[in-house]
Amino acid sequence: MNKKSMQVNEKEKKLIELIRNIEYGDLKIVVQDKNPIRVEEIKKSIKL
Repeated sequence: MNKKSMQVNEKEKKLIELIRNIEYGDLKIVVQDKNPIRVEEIKKSIKL
């Protein structure tokens, strides 16, 4: 099996750190040109 090593850029490092630091919840990740641009954390969800 062929394994390639991947380079992680600064935005990807920040995204991984954010994911590891969140205790629970939902995140929306906005990607542009194969890179994470923005993360939106959903603050409120109301179940009826």
